[in-house]
Formats: sequence, C-alpha cells, structure tokens
Amino acid sequence: MVKLTLIARVRDGLPLAEGLDNDRESELFAYKSQAKAIFKKISSQYPSTKPAPRVSIDAGKYVFHYVTDANDVIYMTLTEKQYPKKLAYGYLDELAKEFGTLYGAQVDSVTRPYAFIKFDSFIQKSKKVYLDSRTQKNMERLNADLAEVHQIMTQNIADVLGQGQKLDRMTEMSNVLSHDAKQLAVKAKGLYHQALIKQYLPWIVIIGTILLVLFIRMTFY
Repeated sequence: MVKLTLIARVRDGLPLAEGLDNDRESELFAYKSQAKAIFKKISSQYPSTKPAPRVSIDAGKYVFHYVTDANDVIYMTLTEKQYPKKLAYGYLDELAKEFGTLYGAQVDSVTRPYAFIKFDSFIQKSKKVYLDSRTQKNMERLNADLAEVHQIMTQNIADVLGQGQKLDRMTEMSNVLSHDAKQLAVKAKGLYHQALIKQYLPWIVIIGTILLVLFIRMTFY
C-alpha cells in the first residue's frame, strides 16, 4: 500500500507537489523527514552525479521507491515492504507522465515550494487504482515484464543518508520522546491527585461537618 507520495526538483530538492493523505500515523512524519533528507542528499551531488532513474531504498518495514524523468524531477513514494515493486514503479510512472505533460515546462522557473500542489487530485486518483495489488488490473501489471524489476537499484537508508545523519535523527527523536515522557509523567501525577481529591472530598466534608457540630455542642451546651 502507498503511504506517502512526494515530488521534488532534483537540482535543489525544492518540493513541487505532495500527496495530501489522510493517514496521520505519527511514524510517517519521521519517514517524510527521511524523504526530504534523501532529496537534499541527491541535490547536493547534482549535477556532477545524477540520480539513477529507478531506485528502491530499504527503510525498515517500509521501502522508498523513486524515479527521475527527463526534466530532472524526482517522484518518490513510500510503500509497505510487501507491496510489489512492480506496482510501485507503475504508480510513479503514471505520476511522472501526467506531471510532465501538465507542468514539465514550468519546473525550472518556479521558486516557491509546492507550486503544483493541485496535482494532489491526480495523485489521489492514481493511488486508489494501485491501492490493492490483488485487483485484476494490478495482477495483469504484475505479470507483464516482471524481469525489469530485477534491474532496479536497491539501497539501504543508512547507506543513502549516512550513518551519522541516521544517528543524529535517532538522537533527536529520543530527546523528543524523553521530553514527552516527562510531560506525560507530570500530567499523570496531577490527574492522580485530582482523582484522589474527587474520591475522598465527600468524606472529608462529612467528617469535617460532624466534627464542627460536635465542637459547637461541646462549646455552647
């Protein structure tokens, strides 16, 4: 299943369009950061080293796939590991074909990020088509020219971004989690005290009232 879709300009990593998915899984924010780091890495090596036309990057339980077109635009998606590579590249090829037709001549001149965000409508339409690998049409895609999948370069996320960057990212995430855990502990302690007060307050009021009545009787009678 396709989880993320991002389109960027190769020479500077400028994001051009993105799939505005409703999936709000917190872990995907980290993968989106990794995708942008990959774009930055590619642009830092450009133009002396141009990206391979098709690359798959192993990122744990997910896989990044990307293709580049003649306009030096990079189309990237993140899929579950078991999702067929053939379908992932079929999906990206469709995006590249439509995006190139609509915006190919404008890519070099844009200066603001997400200048073609309206392309999301086509991304969502294409994503639905490739959602289930078991549909008849997708089964036909899988059976056609299956041998070409073996020619795709496969890399590991640690090799692409560098071990240092990966460790820095892990440290950053660890610090965030530690901060969140401390805040959660403080909130939990406060809630615990509030619960105790709610539980015993009626008894405190009753006992206090009885003691006050007894005190008044002993004092004035």
